Amino acid sequence: MSRTARRDVAMLFVGLLAGAGALYTFQDHTLPVSGNVAAERGAGERGAEGGHGGEGGGHAEGGVELDDTRLAAAGIALETAGPEKLRQKLRLNGLVQPNQENVVQVTPRFPGIVREIRKRIGDTVAKGDVLAVVESNQSLTTYDMKAPISGTVVDRQVGLGEYASEQKPAFVVADLSTLWVDLSVYRRDFPRVRAGDTVAIDPEDGGPVIDGRVAYVSPIGSADTQTALARAVIANDGMRLRPGLFAVGTITLAEKPVDLAVRTSALQTIDNRTVVFVRDGDAFAPRDVEIGDRDAEWAEVLFGLIPGDVYAARNSFVVKAELAKGSASHEH
Repeated sequence: MSRTARRDVAMLFVGLLAGAGALYTFQDHTLPVSGNVAAERGAGERGAEGGHGGEGGGHAEGGVELDDTRLAAAGIALETAGPEKLRQKLRLNGLVQPNQENVVQVTPRFPGIVREIRKRIGDTVAKGDVLAVVESNQSLTTYDMKAPISGTVVDRQVGLGEYASEQKPAFVVADLSTLWVDLSVYRRDFPRVRAGDTVAIDPEDGGPVIDGRVAYVSPIGSADTQTALARAVIANDGMRLRPGLFAVGTITLAEKPVDLAVRTSALQTIDNRTVVFVRDGDAFAPRDVEIGDRDAEWAEVLFGLIPGDVYAARNSFVVKAELAKGSASHEH
């Protein structure tokens, strides 16, 4: 082979080796990536790792819209947050009784035969009304047996043609415009109940309570019930109460004024947070609140509301249920 030919073969061999080295370099090394491409790749990887992209961070609470028609249908009552009094109360079970100071037993002045009956049980009478006509055994003349007070005939022990004696009342007339409520006080509560205390009587008939006062506290207890009697005197307007029925009496023992309070029925819990549903237009939104003292009806609000906020006071759980339904629909 000539010198020129050998030189051409050597150059060809060097070129092949250089190509192989370049191929090796491209297969085993990654190309540098521009800044924009790297940022896009990193964002994609972070999104894939997070699973929800922009849903991370704090949980945002929404609201629910309920117009006046839906509020009425759901029985949701609205109230305005403001100052209130927290009350320490004592609830006592009681029995309605006739006011014995206004109950009169009517007996004949002279024994004799009942010739006429003018009034029957349940009749309303005025003072001086004739209840019956009796024929005296002594004079054989008749006389009128009259009502000594105005009230209602609650008992009658004689009938037409029967013998009436002064030994037994013929009629009982009661003025039921005022009544007694005999309340049972347990031993631990003896020091807390005093004559003169204001008491609210609830007949549990769905109407408003009736205000009265404790007129008497018995110094003697009952062996059967291990309670003492506290007697309240109340007005029986409209003959709403009837003797023989049960009632509940509530005595207010202490009061504490607070600057801001809501109904306890307004308090709901969402994610272990205490909230009140505040209304703005037709929309209700849960407002986180910090609660202080409370009683059976009211809760003091230390933080989260301002005076004048309108909130769902009764059946607020309906608003919570509507909010939960809305959250469930968004998740799907």
